[in-house]
Amino acid sequence: MRYFISLSYCGTGFSGWQIQPNAPSVEEELEKGLTLLLGHPVDVVGAGRTDAGVHASSFVAHFDFPHFDLSDQTDRLCYKLNAILHPGISIHHIGAIHDQAHARFDATSRQYLYFIHLQKNPFIASHSWYCKYDLDFDRMNQAAQRLLGRRDFSCFEKVNGGNATSICELTEAIWKPYIPSLDQLGTPKHDLAQSLPNSEKYPYFVFSIRGNRFLRNMVRAIVGSLIEIGRGKQAPKWIDELLQEGNRSSAGQSVPGHALFLSDITYPYPLPWEKK
Repeated sequence: MRYFISLSYCGTGFSGWQIQPNAPSVEEELEKGLTLLLGHPVDVVGAGRTDAGVHASSFVAHFDFPHFDLSDQTDRLCYKLNAILHPGISIHHIGAIHDQAHARFDATSRQYLYFIHLQKNPFIASHSWYCKYDLDFDRMNQAAQRLLGRRDFSCFEKVNGGNATSICELTEAIWKPYIPSLDQLGTPKHDLAQSLPNSEKYPYFVFSIRGNRFLRNMVRAIVGSLIEIGRGKQAPKWIDELLQEGNRSSAGQSVPGHALFLSDITYPYPLPWEKK
């Protein structure tokens, strides 16, 4: 049978989701835990890849286990996994699903959040980027709207990223103010206003971006480019020029990974724990 898993993880100290030689990964930790508890080798397939240091507040993976039925043991398996896994990984649900379901290929959209703060704050520094520039968020949002639609995003792709295609479709790209929460840094509580407040008066902002797929380093490169526009170094129409040129070296620098969260993944069918 095939089983879906929902989990979250803090990417600090991991080389990313995918197994890497001689470097710790979330995928490797999860496979080791499942193999130990079930007594048989288990391979896990994730909904996507996150880079080193990047977090996931909502992640989905699947694994196959043909040896015996786990359907009535999933709650217990969650409990045991959480007891032995790295403290930076939390398992939320495990549930049986039809054999053709695929955590990666069936996903219809993914959402990422990137957090920045404009005033020094030691309590959120590990999950938000301290951006010391004066930013014009109206200009940044004007530029972000130019990203929407089905486009070639090779200008924001890591060189030699290994993707079969650079075509992605974005349905959301927007900066919003948020209230930082010490108990759930990966998710803003709510927006503070319908319009963006002056950054000199309010220092906490999150960039929300959603699409059907993302390239390696794509979100961090987009944020870095929007920061250039917010600083007044480029005009919003610069995004059009970058997309047309398709040259990674022409876009802005990538921002640090520690402030990036994979925050939502959607599927065309209900997941096992959503049926209950």
